[in-house]
Amino acid sequence: MFSAERIQRILEEKLPACTARVADPANDGHHFQAEVVSSAFEGCSRVEQHQLVYGALGDHMREDIHALQLKTYTPDRWPHTR
Repeated sequence: MFSAERIQRILEEKLPACTARVADPANDGHHFQAEVVSSAFEGCSRVEQHQLVYGALGDHMREDIHALQLKTYTPDRWPHTR
């Protein structure tokens, strides 16, 4: 079973200046929700931001994670969402 903590660790290691909050609301190790803030998202569309997250997770998206609900932000946008 995959964990929210493991996803958070991977994202924070692979994306520049990244802060991630990941939850497993179904508690099944396959369906996750994540809020990801990274400077890597600067100048990117929302689709491109999500692609960066999927790229950071690599094969885990195909093998371990069934669903990932994403909210992505640049550091400049993050304070405005609170």
